[in-house]
Amino acid sequence: MKCLKETPSQTAGPYVHIGLAPGAAGFDIYREELGHDIAGPNPKGERIRVEGLVIDGTESPIKDVLLEAWQANADGHYAHPEGGGEVEEGFRGWGRVITDFETGEWGFDTVKPGRVMGRNGRLMAPHINLWIVARGINLGLNTRMYFADEDAANAEDPVINLIEWERRRATLIARREDRDGLPLYRFDIKVQGQDETVFFDI
Repeated sequence: MKCLKETPSQTAGPYVHIGLAPGAAGFDIYREELGHDIAGPNPKGERIRVEGLVIDGTESPIKDVLLEAWQANADGHYAHPEGGGEVEEGFRGWGRVITDFETGEWGFDTVKPGRVMGRNGRLMAPHINLWIVARGINLGLNTRMYFADEDAANAEDPVINLIEWERRRATLIARREDRDGLPLYRFDIKVQGQDETVFFDI
């Protein structure tokens, strides 16, 4: 019997965005893009914009990142058969975006999600789940974005409360701004260094 050696690992890219977000890379091959507006045309709740950077250990933006986002609707239901209830027609609650190749900025439009029941029967605070891949990252990074204006819900969230240090918890909180009357939540993700974002092993 011949033993085979382990195959070397490989990081994502540099062409990952062409296959996973072709429209953003300039390729018009899909009828419908997968990102940018993940709530659809008929959502309940507050329309919001989410933006940020993915920052490396030298405090520089990473400019070739792909992010996937998934969330519940304003009533706390996912667009999934086991999502807890009905969602509005056209609500996907999932999208895929890439960073701007010049600035490193990423963003998408959606609605602010509602509270979701956790596996242990405890309500979770409103949040958006994010998955990040880029060159130099062997495994996708999973994190969550919570909302700075949901203090009471955040204080009860079973996931945030697993994080011992308040400074580390703060890396999961998006700050609210207003741009032309539209609520904007700013969420910068640090993959290394001081104030590295909390990532989850899921």
